[in-house]
Amino acid sequence: LGDWFVERYESRGLGAAYSIFGVLFFMIYGSMFFSAIAKTAEPMIMPPTATAAAATGETPTDAATDATDDDKVSVLGTKMELKHVLIPLIAVVVVLYGIAGGLAAAYFTDLIQGLCIIGLSVMLIPIGLDALSDNPELNPGGDKTGFEVMHDQLPESYFDIIGSSAAEFSLLYLGAIVLANLTGIVVQPHFIATGGGSAKTEYNARVGLVVGNFLKRFCTLGWVLTALIAATLYADVPALVKEPDLTWGYASMQLLGPGFRGLMLACLLAALMSSVDAQMVVGAGLIVRNLYVPFLRPQASERECLWAGRLTGMIVVAGSCFFALTFYDMLEQLELTFWFPLVFAAPFWIGMYWRKANGRSAWTTVIYCLLFFFVIPYFGPQVFSGLRTNQDLMTRTPHTVTTSQAIASKSLLRRKLTEAEAVWATAGQGLTGPELDKHNASKPRSISPEKIEIPGPDGMQVIEAGVTRLPSVKTSKSNSIFWKSISPVDKSVTLAVVDTTQVDEHTVRETLAYPEGTELQGEGNLKLNLMFYQPLGIDLAAQSKSSLNALGLVPKIVMPFLVMIVASLVTRKNSEEALDRYYAKMKTPVDPDPEADARKLEAAYADPSTCERVKLLPGSSLEFQKPTTEDVVGFIISVVVCFSIIGIAVLMAGIGS
Repeated sequence: LGDWFVERYESRGLGAAYSIFGVLFFMIYGSMFFSAIAKTAEPMIMPPTATAAAATGETPTDAATDATDDDKVSVLGTKMELKHVLIPLIAVVVVLYGIAGGLAAAYFTDLIQGLCIIGLSVMLIPIGLDALSDNPELNPGGDKTGFEVMHDQLPESYFDIIGSSAAEFSLLYLGAIVLANLTGIVVQPHFIATGGGSAKTEYNARVGLVVGNFLKRFCTLGWVLTALIAATLYADVPALVKEPDLTWGYASMQLLGPGFRGLMLACLLAALMSSVDAQMVVGAGLIVRNLYVPFLRPQASERECLWAGRLTGMIVVAGSCFFALTFYDMLEQLELTFWFPLVFAAPFWIGMYWRKANGRSAWTTVIYCLLFFFVIPYFGPQVFSGLRTNQDLMTRTPHTVTTSQAIASKSLLRRKLTEAEAVWATAGQGLTGPELDKHNASKPRSISPEKIEIPGPDGMQVIEAGVTRLPSVKTSKSNSIFWKSISPVDKSVTLAVVDTTQVDEHTVRETLAYPEGTELQGEGNLKLNLMFYQPLGIDLAAQSKSSLNALGLVPKIVMPFLVMIVASLVTRKNSEEALDRYYAKMKTPVDPDPEADARKLEAAYADPSTCERVKLLPGSSLEFQKPTTEDVVGFIISVVVCFSIIGIAVLMAGIGS
């Protein structure tokens, strides 16, 4: 795709800049896969201590904040976290595999590895459903299917297709993510290769791209169902509540036999390789073709280019390892990929369809994105330290603690019983005589699948699923609008309750705040894009965290297009000869016969006016093409398939209810 920027904007520099962007994107994108396979392999190698948090009286979150020696492995006498061993080892395997072949090898292996991905998407489902229906604790009568057991054990909110506005991914945030991905996916560097770039015809490229992406969406249905099965089976494993990313590996360890566990890891490694090998090949091509040869070694031999490409591939994998170990949070890594491609999205889309777009406006847009997405948010507060204490930037959402008397579900009963048993066992260590007898009398027990008896503040307490209400405390921390977080300059100052509201009969909400007059300071990067809303009078403090995330994405999507359009209007466009040649090439269908394709291109170059017939607005500077019957039918079929996938998800959620 770097060649596209060079040809469209007559700028080798823009092609080089895109190449650097592409390698950085591959590092971030690839780091997700390294984190995923490490988090899956970790519980298979070192199973989480299910009751560690409960035994110490800590919450799962507190207990697992820092890795202890029990959570580490010994390498040459040195204790280190398992991820610091797994991720580099996997990287070495991927590098050796990736540099052994080229683009053709990547396509053939991706085909085989794609089948492995489909396999891992469904492997746990039949085994997990059988485990649910055969579990005497979850299905004592043995008369329920796995789906019925899930609905019986889990809260109904787990089966909601669309969450509430307070959910981590609200409908508004999902809409912003979809728009960002639609805008930015076309400039993801590997998209030109894995998206049909090697197909012989445009029709083949279309079919391959659309069918491949829909297959991925069908696979996600399998992942969601597997997650629900695991949430039912392992509701009494507090370690998974704190670290949900470990669930897949834990479920694989519990449900699969030794041979199938290895197959699951092999499938995951195949999924990683099928992505990273393509990134290595494409990244190498970008750097060699658009940076190394044009600027560093114009006379480089093929052998020299080959080794430069291999070195680039190794740098891509090393960078992925660095980001994986730095973040090790798949959600945070995923959210970064939503907006990172937007740096080059506007120059691509506008350059594709508007003749007035030019190299100067493209550079202006890229520089704007770099400044507003990275440079100012990170370096601004460091250069101008007063920004961190500017009271106009201290706006934040309320800090609330909501205590609800929620009806206990069966899965919650199992978790409570496990935690109570761990606390009881720890408290009984070293007791003898009457004290031991008294302690044994308070032993937690399961009365039935619907009832448990555990120690409470006033003696033994019977909890019944569907009847007993238990306190459920949800803390919604104050979210800083313009910073990652806000804290008092004086660290001894703490939050205090300033308001108590009775929401309903079973729910009380407390609002906490720092004492009036407390000097606050911002921490982390400046959220510059949310400042666009200040002149509009929007009450950002009243928005949920999910809504703020959505609002933060919108300027990153819209502003680069506005900058590109305005800059194009006030600068001189590229040469007519280059524009005619580019748009003639874009409007000439690819012929699978290279010689015939070359003749068609020469004819189009000789008479660019022939391309006017396929334009939607002939004679204008807008280069939209008239939609063909194939375009319309393909679009309609794609929309139908999209809604079909959503429909299947709704049907899945209703099975067994």
